[in-house]
Amino acid sequence: MNGRKSYSAAGLTYPDQGLTRLGRAPEGYRVARHRVAVGSGREAFARLADGILAWDLHRVAGLRLDRSTPRAAEGVDVVSRFGVGPLRLAAPCRVVWAVEEPDRAGFGYGTLPGHPASGEESFLAVLAPDGRVHLELFAYSRPSNWFYRAGAPVTVAVQKFVTRRYLAAARKLAAGT
Repeated sequence: MNGRKSYSAAGLTYPDQGLTRLGRAPEGYRVARHRVAVGSGREAFARLADGILAWDLHRVAGLRLDRSTPRAAEGVDVVSRFGVGPLRLAAPCRVVWAVEEPDRAGFGYGTLPGHPASGEESFLAVLAPDGRVHLELFAYSRPSNWFYRAGAPVTVAVQKFVTRRYLAAARKLAAGT
């Protein structure tokens, strides 16, 4: 991944992988669920779906990415980096499922060692029968160690900030801007 640390041998840091695909979370995790209309029509859906699967949702939201492929697919590793300059926090993840259907496209990824949280997050573009395009975000997480547990209020605030950035990015992608 661009000369950076390889996570290929690392295992996910939580049990019950793939639950975001089912919209479920294990006991003891903080849950965040959002479904937001971001556009309308098949073209807006196609732009958003491609933007999610090609990592543009993350890029437009302001995250820097190191990834093992240009498109999300099961088994792909990605490291999101958030922050400024040398104060960038690395968040390594692995895609645990991906879907590309006529009215639904996206993926879910889970945390790898070194991520400040332990859990899973999913990103889905959904074309509703009425033509509205929705971004569905679902995540469950808990701090990965004592250090991040101690800073839980900051971690939650950062997660909420990044979620707002994802929602704004989805609107831009659906609109083609």
